[in-house]
Amino acid sequence: MADPLKTGIAGLDDVLYGGLPPERMYLVQGEPGAGKTTLSMQFLLEGVNRGERAMYVTLSETRKELEEIAHSHGWSLEGLSVVEVSSELESDELETTLYEPAEVELGERMNNLLAEVDRVRPLRVVLDSCSELRLLAQGALRYRRQILALKRRLLALGSTLLLVDNPPPDTPDVLLESVVHGVIRLEQLPPLYGAERRRMRVLKMRGLRYRGGFHDFIIRRGGVSLFPRLVAAEHYWDYARDLVSSGRKELDALLGGGPLRGTSMMLIGSAGSGKSALASQYALAAAERGERVAIFAFDESVAMFRARGSSMGMDLDRHIASGLLSIRQIDPAELSPGQFAHDVRTAVENAGVQLVVLDSLNGYVNAMPQEDYLALQLHELLAYLGQRGVLTLATLVQHGLLSTESRASVDVSYLADTVVLIRPFEAQGKVRKALSVLKKRSGPHENSIRELLLDRTGVHVGPVLAQFAGILTGAPQYLGREDELAKEKR
Repeated sequence: MADPLKTGIAGLDDVLYGGLPPERMYLVQGEPGAGKTTLSMQFLLEGVNRGERAMYVTLSETRKELEEIAHSHGWSLEGLSVVEVSSELESDELETTLYEPAEVELGERMNNLLAEVDRVRPLRVVLDSCSELRLLAQGALRYRRQILALKRRLLALGSTLLLVDNPPPDTPDVLLESVVHGVIRLEQLPPLYGAERRRMRVLKMRGLRYRGGFHDFIIRRGGVSLFPRLVAAEHYWDYARDLVSSGRKELDALLGGGPLRGTSMMLIGSAGSGKSALASQYALAAAERGERVAIFAFDESVAMFRARGSSMGMDLDRHIASGLLSIRQIDPAELSPGQFAHDVRTAVENAGVQLVVLDSLNGYVNAMPQEDYLALQLHELLAYLGQRGVLTLATLVQHGLLSTESRASVDVSYLADTVVLIRPFEAQGKVRKALSVLKKRSGPHENSIRELLLDRTGVHVGPVLAQFAGILTGAPQYLGREDELAKEKR
């Protein structure tokens, strides 16, 4: 079998496990604005760059309009044959009373097109769009005959044909889908807030293995960038399952030496409880060991994240300057889940990141077009990072602050291998913080509740809060002597 044709879109080639088999006919479907023309042009220009003859057949747009689209992406149409079928038929020859005008016009268009195909003998062809042919045919039988005639002529020349179609909503062209070898559908989703979301799905591909499901993509200057759906099982990496230290021996002792590489740890607590500070401590310790760290901040700016670290004596800036630590601010309204997973994967595979911080998962929820799929998306992402030996720290905000009914906006704690709870409580007129480990799948840990202290020298873990009861309920009681309460500060 001949080598597959590269589409010019790396993500799409990945979904197709190499590209499109040559000498076949494929259908690209989608509503206006979904990206059909951009994808098709990338396919053709990839062929031109490889020294292949390519032809763009347009039945509705002019060459000037196509040049404007190409210019917006920084492309040139030099070397690409553009056939404007519609403009070639504006003649008085179509004004006849012997035949139906549509029948004559369709025949003329197809004859002109086939003549140009025979002259150029292109290896890649795009026909944009089938909607025009469907209107001219005025009947399913004639429409099918013309498509099959075009298919036979092009395949006889060894060409690969992409048909572009804009079927009516919820009414796919079953006739057209049945005669092509593959169907690629592009969708544009309008969220309630933020930029539009686009996704692609391969509906059919005869004799070809492909990655199923929806794959997010964006259109920016340079064309379509597609982010294949993450499949964790495809990315196993051999690594040493050693303990990861926080740089604070008291904290490590609470966690039984620390979390293992290739696991995930969730830091749960109310706003201001110290979750991000605790994650920053792990990030700082990893950078001090020469490991690469990537922090994805959903809830605050990079400047604020750095300022907080500086106020606690954490020299994050030094490691940012060295390239060991990166902080990226994520705008959930502008980023799709697939693109975010792709960015994390790029950081791990290209930059060698060994520790990833997601701050916070509440912001990650907002990046989802539908929250119903959050657990599946997050599970796949955490599984992938685990397969690559990356330690993942994720923060999750509980609502309710000091109330007895504190709860997270989304319950995904079961996905984490280790869960650490930070619970504010009131004692002697002050707000204090209690730190405890609720679970650790990868080994033993302390069951005690200790005090978490944050000051200008960083993160500290105090002694066991043995004189208190009911701390995790939010309504603690002091069981010791009153004169000893002041000594519980550390």
